[in-house]
Amino acid sequence: MPSTAKKDQNIPPSALALLPLGIFLALFIGVGTYLTMQGVDFAFYQLPAPVAALPAVVVAILLSKEKLNKAIEQFIRGVGHSDIIAMCMIYLLAGAFASVAKASGGVDATVNLGLALIPASMILPGLFVISAFIATAMGTSMGTIAAVAPVALGIAQASGMDVALTAGVVLSGAMFGDNLSIISDTTIAATRSQGCQMKDKFRENVKIAIPAAIAAIVLFTFNSSVTQLPETSPIEWLKVMPYITILVLAVSGVNVFVVLSVGILLAGGVGLTSVADYSLTNFGKDIYGGFGNMQEIFLLSMLIGGISELMRQQGGLAFLTQSISRVINVFSSKHKASENLRASEFGIAGLVSLTNFCTANNTVAIIVSGGVARELADENGVTPRRSASLLDIFSCVIQGVLPYGAQALLLGSVFELSPLDVVAHSYYCFFLAIAAIIAIIMKHPSRKLANA
Repeated sequence: MPSTAKKDQNIPPSALALLPLGIFLALFIGVGTYLTMQGVDFAFYQLPAPVAALPAVVVAILLSKEKLNKAIEQFIRGVGHSDIIAMCMIYLLAGAFASVAKASGGVDATVNLGLALIPASMILPGLFVISAFIATAMGTSMGTIAAVAPVALGIAQASGMDVALTAGVVLSGAMFGDNLSIISDTTIAATRSQGCQMKDKFRENVKIAIPAAIAAIVLFTFNSSVTQLPETSPIEWLKVMPYITILVLAVSGVNVFVVLSVGILLAGGVGLTSVADYSLTNFGKDIYGGFGNMQEIFLLSMLIGGISELMRQQGGLAFLTQSISRVINVFSSKHKASENLRASEFGIAGLVSLTNFCTANNTVAIIVSGGVARELADENGVTPRRSASLLDIFSCVIQGVLPYGAQALLLGSVFELSPLDVVAHSYYCFFLAIAAIIAIIMKHPSRKLANA
């Protein structure tokens, strides 16, 4: 959301104003922890996040010193903020594209393309690349895992490979693509909350993600020992075309609404021309089904937007920003701007990491911490693309190593492994964390820009 630093200068900081956020996290974490202890599968996803946010909305309104109608008006203003609405519209288009592309056979065709092009001696790096490409194109790590995991498991069992390592490879590739994809909900949330272009955030991320990916590929190469791959069908380039097209358009800087709209039309055209019995009716239903798949994050984004506006009006965000700034000041220098920038970037990284640990959802973590992160970035000269990149990177790092995250739980279920075994082999996420920390410590081009 847009910066409100100037508006917040006259709002006295208040720790009490953060109570609604605490209630949301307590409900989300408390119910998830309790259900985990009861042995419930996907425990942290049994209580929908938007439902957990409703009591927080009520408390935020009750804490307001304004009249009830005025407090509700402030909440609605936050819900209807232009950045929140734009974010939600992008969610809908991204969901529609993913749904239509899957129905038109794009996911299966992409997996088949990867297997057809990969030599047997490079199967683990190949699985990483396939997962990374699909996640980058689809914008969802969960959808990628659902598509690739069964294939990867079959390869591992047929060749005698380490099953846990194979699961870690799929998770690594999925998180790589989730972090870089321009239609990923994490990218959408990070860029909209920090006020930067997706192409700029992508370019910032690549500088950190590529070295980490190369390190992971080298590691996977030395552990790849498959002698025979499963049979593949003829390559269907037509079905892969929508994915390739949106990647090219996105990197070229085309408006994201145009990119996704073109992708939907192309995927629908492929389905209509190459899939038997696929009609305009099916096309319309798939688009609507994609909208429905984004319902939870759509609603949560609006509710968190409303809660954030109320917390801002009541001084909660000012208190949180002030507290983190004090910590930053402990590690910064009054005479060295670079030290202040470095401390601020670590503060942003720590903020989203802690929130992700609490929520077990990287998109939720970015949405919750995005406003405060932007305040810190504005105050300390961190560029919007840099803060967006840090938010996305560290949320994906944490999500990729959480044993109670949806990705690890799904892979554990498919591979019949403990989620702990899965995340223990998520080497890309470990390398990404190292690369990001090094990038913060070293002097970075965006710092030069900030100091200019």
